[in-house]
Amino acid sequence: MTKRMGMTGSVKVVDGLSVVHGIALEDEQGIGALTLGGYVREIAARYGPREAAVIHLDGQVVRWTYDELYARSLQVAKSLIALGTGKGTRVGILMTNRPEFLAGVLGAALAGCVATPISTFFTPSELEVVLKASGVSVLLLERSVLKKDFAEMLAGLEPEVMAAQPGALASRRFPFLRYAAMIDSDEPLGMIETFAAFRRRGAGVAEELVLAASDAVTPADPGILLFSSGSTGKAKGILSAHRGVCLQLWRWPQWYAIRDEVPARTWSANGFFWSGNFACALGGTLSRGGTLVLQRWFDAAEALDLMAKERANMALAWPHQWPQLEAAPNYQDVDLSSLVYVDMHMPIARHPTVNSTWREPGQAYGNTETFTLITVFPSGTPEEVAGKSHGEPTAGSTIKIVDPMTGATMPLGERGEIAVKGATVMLGYLGIPLSDSTDGDGFLRTADGGYVDAQGRLFWEGRLNDIIKTGGANVSPLEIDEVIRAHPDVKVSQTVGVPDELLGELVVSCIVPVEGASPSAEAIRDFAKEKLASYKLPRRILFVAEDDLQTTGSSKIKTAELRKLAAERLAEV
Repeated sequence: MTKRMGMTGSVKVVDGLSVVHGIALEDEQGIGALTLGGYVREIAARYGPREAAVIHLDGQVVRWTYDELYARSLQVAKSLIALGTGKGTRVGILMTNRPEFLAGVLGAALAGCVATPISTFFTPSELEVVLKASGVSVLLLERSVLKKDFAEMLAGLEPEVMAAQPGALASRRFPFLRYAAMIDSDEPLGMIETFAAFRRRGAGVAEELVLAASDAVTPADPGILLFSSGSTGKAKGILSAHRGVCLQLWRWPQWYAIRDEVPARTWSANGFFWSGNFACALGGTLSRGGTLVLQRWFDAAEALDLMAKERANMALAWPHQWPQLEAAPNYQDVDLSSLVYVDMHMPIARHPTVNSTWREPGQAYGNTETFTLITVFPSGTPEEVAGKSHGEPTAGSTIKIVDPMTGATMPLGERGEIAVKGATVMLGYLGIPLSDSTDGDGFLRTADGGYVDAQGRLFWEGRLNDIIKTGGANVSPLEIDEVIRAHPDVKVSQTVGVPDELLGELVVSCIVPVEGASPSAEAIRDFAKEKLASYKLPRRILFVAEDDLQTTGSSKIKTAELRKLAAERLAEV
């Protein structure tokens, strides 16, 4: 075994094999409480009077300090205990990004419950699946989200909701659900109470009882239940331990290189019910005493105004949202000079008032099953160290590359399937024995392809079923799209493999042009030819509308559907 000094310690590479170990967990710095109840108590003790969150809501501006965040979370915990919840009881949090989401999740943790954030993008049928699978006993919901009425949706799924008295549901469809309350309505709906009524339930519960419940939770206990929005099939329930979630919350400000003298004021409109935004936004902000600038859902013009008014210095957005911000009618007039933690190569960094030299820690790899990153190079890592890799293992983590068919560990440098093990890996999928998800050595097989090099760096090449096998060679769509997206006339590029009798698969790039641009296929190929080997060049280029790209709830393009569309388009020619 050889060692190399990584960014945070010694990375160990097993000689001759594709196995890389991160530094020992006990050697990691900057980690605090390892339960979510302990986390909110610690940040409140550290940053009490500082502003933790702000939201502009219905013409009002609501600001919570860290002390208020703890007090509101404590209030939720008291009411949950009064309802009879116990250690491990699952509490559904069906809300957009608003302060009550934070109090709901952290309050559930203080009470010893398992917080279960639920996506507000779900349709009635998806919500039914998740409520059944999660087994939530208490549901705290936001009734009105855009055109959706989740109270009516719940009543439509289970008519007994309308007939039952508040707090007295006995549902055959959702046999574990006993109670529901709305945070944004002054009138109950059947058995669904108002939030005011929910809070009154906990009036007689002592804080000491909540703290005793919080202290009874261990880092190994289940802490968060999330549902992935995978590219195929139904949402999967992914259960994570308190330790894994809290480790990531403490790590993100380190990965972001947040300076103590410039705490993050983070604008975010992407759902906290996804592990990425939960860990990046909440951890990157609250763990260092920053402020969450909340937006319930993404609206580009409103987001820009919000960033300016609240002097946000960090902006977290998905790739497709940057062009929407640029296209907003107020983009040229808004003052974004407060932005510091925005990648210097992101579109918003071109704004005339922005002057950023910061780099996002984009050389990283992870998923919901690892509660975000399991390999990373922090912001500011020199290019000669990071190269084009996707980082080195996090503390306490091990990465290995295996043969997708046999599971045998691959020789160092050879491609295969990425398998992971570590402190942030999930406790398991709901309804599936952990042994069915891991190999004999306890590694989670990710179905992602890649390799590791002699420096202990991971190179991720995309989903195994997305890697294109053309003319006997393996081609990574990620590499092709990284090149094509740099063309000034390209808004979105997604490359797929389409079955071909001669080559096995044809490399086809599906491109959404920038509005008003009309690039030719030849121009795109000539542009890509400068950086891609000939066998990696797309044989065909299809120009598609953005509406043609079906996406998951977390805005990942459904490549299987796109592959089918591309095959149909080519067959028409």
